[in-house]
Amino acid sequence: MLTYVARRLLVMIPTLFMISVLVFIVIQLPPGDFLTTYMNELKAQGEAVDPSKIAFLRAQYGLDDPLYIQYFHWAWGLLHGNLGFSFEYNLPVTEVVGDRLWLSMVLNFSTILFIYVVSFPIGIYSATRQYSWGDYGITLLGFLGLAMPNFLFALILLYYANVVFGTSIGGLMDPQFINAGWSWPKVISIIEHLWAPVLVIGTSGTAAMIRRLRANLLDELGRQYVVTARAKGLSPMKVLFKYPLRMSLNPFISDIGNILPQVVSGSVLVSVVMSLPTTGPMLLSALQSQDMYLAGSFLMFLALLTVVGMFVSDLLLAWLDPRIRLQGSISQ
Repeated sequence: MLTYVARRLLVMIPTLFMISVLVFIVIQLPPGDFLTTYMNELKAQGEAVDPSKIAFLRAQYGLDDPLYIQYFHWAWGLLHGNLGFSFEYNLPVTEVVGDRLWLSMVLNFSTILFIYVVSFPIGIYSATRQYSWGDYGITLLGFLGLAMPNFLFALILLYYANVVFGTSIGGLMDPQFINAGWSWPKVISIIEHLWAPVLVIGTSGTAAMIRRLRANLLDELGRQYVVTARAKGLSPMKVLFKYPLRMSLNPFISDIGNILPQVVSGSVLVSVVMSLPTTGPMLLSALQSQDMYLAGSFLMFLALLTVVGMFVSDLLLAWLDPRIRLQGSISQ
């Protein structure tokens, strides 16, 4: 098992290197740079542009250097915890991000926890009671969750919360805590506001997970070894939890790495609609204004979460199914 873990950790290094190269190429693909966009905005507003100031800023930020030198400075800074400088905010990226990064992590991990806690028992119920009224009702809700866009569900929730209950659920905390330091009342306020975005973002993921677990479990329940175990007098619950449920969890667990970037990307529009102080709206603004180091840091953070999620998924799969970690030894 230790060899398997060490091999997976070593694979993460070239993976993150290749991702950083791709991220840098992607953020450099649009023509021009932040200063070019800034000059065009000033000209559109009828304001004068000082060429000497623009040249000074280009030299200061190294925008005239070859791309490989710019990449080297950016990647070297990332390795040392320096996320670069935000042109739009005229501040280091770490200061611009601030508490938004922590709030985004709380929101995204709460959403993933919601998806798994809700979809696991419902998926088992739907598979073990196939074609019952409960199965039909869950299937209908699942299709609605998959078909409804997250931002539309957010708008509906905002409307009914205001009209029916007379409360505002926008944001992740009460207004008096927005610029205040961390305190226990602020944490309580965040928890009180967290349910709405978690429900909106997690609905589609929960529906997909229920359908996947139901299909996998139904496939296992129809196999001969399950029929034989039941014929020998084992109780249905014991047979379910000892064999078919365990075998059907492989795709369920392998989705841990995939669902994280889906939740993060899906939360961008919801954050804009619900005025959430997360990194999603800031990433959207950074991409539009070509604030390359701010956008690149967000994308690398997303890639890091994905790679770590894949690593956790592989470890859980190796623990659940020893054939996965022993595959190399068998082939040798």
